Amino acid sequence: MTDFRNKYSVLQDFFGHSQFRNGQEQIIDSILAGRDCLGVMPTGAGKSMCYQIPALMFDGITIVVSPLISLMKDQVNSLIQSGVRAAYLNSSLTAAQYEMAISNAARGMYKIIYVAPERLMTGSFLSLASSVKISMLAVDEAHCVSQWGQDFRPSYLNIVEFVNQLAVRPVVSAFTATATEQVRDDILCVLGLRSPKVLVTGFDRANLYFEVRTGNKKAELLDYVKEHRTESGIVYCATRKNVEEICTMLQMEDIPATRYHAGLSAEERKSNQDLFIFDEKPVMVATNAFGMGIDKSNVRYVVHYNMPQSMENYYQEAGRAGRDGERAECILLYSRRHTVKLKENRCIIKGLALTIAY
Repeated sequence: MTDFRNKYSVLQDFFGHSQFRNGQEQIIDSILAGRDCLGVMPTGAGKSMCYQIPALMFDGITIVVSPLISLMKDQVNSLIQSGVRAAYLNSSLTAAQYEMAISNAARGMYKIIYVAPERLMTGSFLSLASSVKISMLAVDEAHCVSQWGQDFRPSYLNIVEFVNQLAVRPVVSAFTATATEQVRDDILCVLGLRSPKVLVTGFDRANLYFEVRTGNKKAELLDYVKEHRTESGIVYCATRKNVEEICTMLQMEDIPATRYHAGLSAEERKSNQDLFIFDEKPVMVATNAFGMGIDKSNVRYVVHYNMPQSMENYYQEAGRAGRDGERAECILLYSRRHTVKLKENRCIIKGLALTIAY
C-alpha cells in the first residue's frame, strides 16, 4: 500500500522510478513546503512529476492549466493507467461529458484536473472551484504567459484572476522547458508568484547529438531518412508547401511518412498524429504547428529542413528527440540560397554551433 506521506513511495508505486532526476526533488520539496515555484527544465527531464507527486500527497485537488488538448489527453491517460484519478476539461468534450466531469470533480472523484486556460473563468468552473479544496494550481508550458515567449496565449492571463477569486490561495507552480531571463521575469510577474523557488537546470541533454549539414538538402534528407528507416523521426519544414512536397518525396521512396500542418482538417491532423504516435507512420513531416505536448519517447531524430524561426524555437522543436534518454540526433539542413533573412539565420547557425560546443 502506498504511503502518501512519502514522496519516494509515490515515485516508485505510481511512476515506477527508484530515484529522482536532476532538479525534481528540489521542486517537489518546495511545493510540499507550501512555496510557489518556477521550474525551467529541459524536455524529458520529468517536469510533470514535479507537480503530480505533490498532487497525490496533498489533501485537495490540483488544477493543471495546460495549453493543448493532445497534451492533456496524453497526461491524463498516462495517469489513469498508473492508478491516479485524473480528468481533463477542454473543448474536445461534449456538453454532457463536460458537465459529468464537473459533477464528478465536485464529488471528489479526481486528484488532478487538467483544464484549458479558456475554461478557468467560466461559470461552471468557477462554481466548482468555490466548492472544493484546491491545494495547488500548476501551470504547464508557462512561457505561454509571456509576450516574449514563442507560444504566447492571451487566455493564460486569466490565471492570476482565477487565483485571486479563490477563497484560499493554493500553491502556484509553473513549468517550462525553455525561458530566457526576460520570459522568466514575465512568468514570475504575470502569475504573481510569491517568494518562489526558481530552479533552472540548464538546457544540456547529453543524449542529443547536434549537427549542421550543407549541400543538396533533398538528397541529404532522403539519404538520412533511408539510413534510419527503422526509426521514428520528425522532419520540420517552414511552410505547408514544403511539408506537402517533402512528405510526397518520402512516400514515393516507400518511406512510411505522414504530414501535419494547419491547412489540414482537424480530423486529418488527429488521424495523422495517431499514426505517428503508434508507429504506423513513424516519420512525421510537419510545420512547427506540430509537436508541443506530444509525449512520444522514441523519436530518434529531428531534422530541420528549413531554418527555424529562432534559437528558442529550435531548442523546443529539436528537444522532442530522445525523450527516453537514449541517443537521438538533431540535424539542421542549411543551404545559403534557401535563406530569406540571412542575418537572422547566421545568428541561429552561430547559436547552434555554441550549443554543439557546449
